[in-house]
Amino acid sequence: MQVLWDMRKTLRCAVLTGPTSDITAIAKQVIHLFTAGSQGQQNTVLLLLEDERILDNLQGAIMKEIAERNITTHMPVVIILNCVRKAVIKQEDHNNSRHVILRTKLSEAEKQQFEEKQIEISRSYSNEHKQFHGFNIMRENFCGDYVKETSAILGDVRKNRRPKNSQLLAFLSLVNAYVPGSHLLQSQCQEFLGPPDPIYGGPSFEQRMKPFTHLIVTFPTRQGQDKHVRMAHPLIAEQCVKVLATAGVTRSDTARNFLTEFCREEVQQFLVQDMLTKREMGEERKDTFSRLIQDIEGEESKSNVVSVLQLASNKFKQNPFFPQNLARFFYIETRAYFKAEKWAKIAKDRDPKSSFVADTLGQVYKNHLKSRIKHSISAQEILQLSKKAFDAFKDEERAAENEQGADMQDDGMTKVSRIFNNRGLFGYLQVANIVFDSLVSLDNNWQKVLTMEISADSLSIGQKKLFKYKPLITSLRDEVERKCEFFDGYLTYSKPSIEKNEPPYIWTDVKNCYRKYVGTCTPIHSQFAVGIPLQKLKEEMAIAFPGLLSCLDKGYDESNLSRITTLWGEIKKEWEKKKKHDNNKAAQNFILANIILSKVEAASPVLTPLPILRGILEKRLLGNFGNQTPEFYFLGLLLFWPEEHKKMGFNVDLNKCVLEMQESFENTYKKHLRSRYLRPLIFLGKGEGLSRLVHRSKIDNLLARENPMAGPDSIDQKWSLGEVWRVPIVQDLLLPVIGVVRQHRVFACVDGKEIEVCADQRSKVWKSGEICFYLGFTIRGPIIICTKYHCCCICDIIGFKILCVPGN
Repeated sequence: MQVLWDMRKTLRCAVLTGPTSDITAIAKQVIHLFTAGSQGQQNTVLLLLEDERILDNLQGAIMKEIAERNITTHMPVVIILNCVRKAVIKQEDHNNSRHVILRTKLSEAEKQQFEEKQIEISRSYSNEHKQFHGFNIMRENFCGDYVKETSAILGDVRKNRRPKNSQLLAFLSLVNAYVPGSHLLQSQCQEFLGPPDPIYGGPSFEQRMKPFTHLIVTFPTRQGQDKHVRMAHPLIAEQCVKVLATAGVTRSDTARNFLTEFCREEVQQFLVQDMLTKREMGEERKDTFSRLIQDIEGEESKSNVVSVLQLASNKFKQNPFFPQNLARFFYIETRAYFKAEKWAKIAKDRDPKSSFVADTLGQVYKNHLKSRIKHSISAQEILQLSKKAFDAFKDEERAAENEQGADMQDDGMTKVSRIFNNRGLFGYLQVANIVFDSLVSLDNNWQKVLTMEISADSLSIGQKKLFKYKPLITSLRDEVERKCEFFDGYLTYSKPSIEKNEPPYIWTDVKNCYRKYVGTCTPIHSQFAVGIPLQKLKEEMAIAFPGLLSCLDKGYDESNLSRITTLWGEIKKEWEKKKKHDNNKAAQNFILANIILSKVEAASPVLTPLPILRGILEKRLLGNFGNQTPEFYFLGLLLFWPEEHKKMGFNVDLNKCVLEMQESFENTYKKHLRSRYLRPLIFLGKGEGLSRLVHRSKIDNLLARENPMAGPDSIDQKWSLGEVWRVPIVQDLLLPVIGVVRQHRVFACVDGKEIEVCADQRSKVWKSGEICFYLGFTIRGPIIICTKYHCCCICDIIGFKILCVPGN
């Protein structure tokens, strides 16, 4: 806030408060603030927000609004300060130049300034200055001794027959300690204290809170609105909670009292929800439960956690998150799986459309199964419990498919994620892994049944009781294959954000499941001409376009890739003979296999000459230009991208190809990849023909070779921070392309043609003019990277993250 105050005369400063669900409305307000006044009076907006989750979507919405209004400017439109409280600061936060880390520790200069200010304040407020707790805590360098001394007044409080004002102080301490920045309405506090009301001549609120008045602050938010009440400082709130707990007034006591005696459903629900369900980010991942729940469990007992969550669930009967967290607590902490199942079903009934709420029931069954197989268990029991888990995860998958990103908003109770929830698909594969391992451990013949090498009719393995699970058993291989195919594309084409990678365990579990069910033998229903070649490709995990693209990441050599290319050639011929409807798939995979093989051995005798590959592609593109997969257009761009002063002799409209590819992406992948960063898969390099196509792994290998001590994390960081484009060996590899920005649209200028492309970071290309860049290809189309204007003044959306860290 001090930064905004200091910059108020230079920039147009604003703080984002209230609900953040309507991103479009927020973007419109930002642009309205930027354009306020006449044309010559535009000024950069300095926006402070405290919601890390909306940052990417907000930037996108602002850029969209700029384009729709056709705003041209020579200054940054908005500078976003994103203030985030973190318990743990990672090394990547230190390394990110856009992160400013603020710690609760004063420098020597700041200590001196506080001492000078203290003298000034003591002169002006001779009696009151000792109760300026916020200032005094900072002056004492956030020393715990001052906080303990200030909170010691609560040491005499007893659990039984406490006066109302001490109970209210306990409420304020609890909510301010566990929900930073929260407050209660003074009118509600007054109502809790009971008569006489100040309106009817009773004592003021401050008088009734004595002797604790100096520990609280009352303040108005907007003119005419009810006053708000909070503790004087979060550290005081935390210390008061500890002092009360020592005196016998535990956290769970205060939470239960708050729920039963103070809370009104329509007012306090979100405050209680944050307090009981909001999980903080730890060093590696989110905490398992909220801080309050963890403290109640650690300082008191599991039964007290259950009683608090159960009370909240019963009080807020429409809210799904309290029973959801109760179910999670039962299956994670107490292993009470049947109770967990009951509360997970209650949560699901309260919000049947939410895939994230539905996930909990699947997790309950999955963890119950994992627990049971540690002991003696029969095949029937395994199948019985796994069927429940499979059905729950299928329900979750269906719910996720119906959740649309752009048009779904926060409905006032349920937070709708703007990402696609893949946990139903992934949970299914995790259960499939457990089922395979546990059944095969009982009898090796299960391996042949589950992979469909032999018919499920041969279930003499078990008794007749197993035959009712035959539909499940016979569907498992195909279901696993379909879900693994989803993750193949999902993980190859995209990642959570430009700065964040997928957890390694996801790909490990997917790969293991695929190999168990699919990558070992040909199923009995696929014994036809191409069944065996297809199975060989499945064993190589090269059956689909994403799998082929990632062959180089897996370290495949010339021998592997030659075999894969030959197999796809055989399948292509066979399918063309039979005029199979999906022979385009065989053609596109055959072409890609050739491209990938050329990256390992450009002179391989297995390679098909480039003109023939172009001919195969052109024939199919021109035959049905507007109805192809994104992968087909992707290949079209790679093979037909113009080379300077060199005629190809083919007639493919690349601008039309780009537009069709974008539309095909919208129909095929947009729902699943919404809000994710699309990886550049291939880059345009120097050279000609296939040699100018640079696979992403080539750059990774160059970076690793240049610095052998650098691990994968170090290389990933170079990508996320854009440092990779400043490495000389990478600059020598890639081809600089000239382009132009015109009315918020970007065009690559190649061989006298203009081809419309997109920007990897749209905020870098809002000024019209000539630019130079590297060209990459994603599954949505060509993108420009490392943009440089010939004149370096650009319009930008600048984002900084302020990380506030408690302690040293």
